[in-house]
Amino acid sequence: MRQFKAIALAGAMLFAGIAPKCVWAGGAGGKAPAASPVKGKSKKKGRSRRTRGQMAPTADRISEIQRALSRDGSFKGEPTGKWDGNTVAAMQRFQEAHNLKPTGKLDALTLQKLGLGSEIAGVARPQPTLPSATAPSQRR
Repeated sequence: MRQFKAIALAGAMLFAGIAPKCVWAGGAGGKAPAASPVKGKSKKKGRSRRTRGQMAPTADRISEIQRALSRDGSFKGEPTGKWDGNTVAAMQRFQEAHNLKPTGKLDALTLQKLGLGSEIAGVARPQPTLPSATAPSQRR
């Protein structure tokens, strides 16, 4: 009986320690405690929230792309820094001329062909080298 009381007491202490966490996680009431007076602020200082996904190109970058399309002869006129219908049409002409899918959208391969992207865009990851067929016979 004494052992049962000790186990019951230990269980009650353990439950008392985790019960507030269970309630906060959506148990009874379902509301989180109002611990922070400022919403949206991270408790950790020095860290900023990172925006996920691809960002839209800046006006300077669009002008750079338009100049590259002009050099190719796909874009007519002065660079405006705006991604308008003329730029989309020029991008489609450029992509079609370089055997790319003519979507009119920016992608890594198109930027590479324009000379504005990464040198390794669209390249598969390195493959491990396989041992040659003559390798086992050289072990003699």
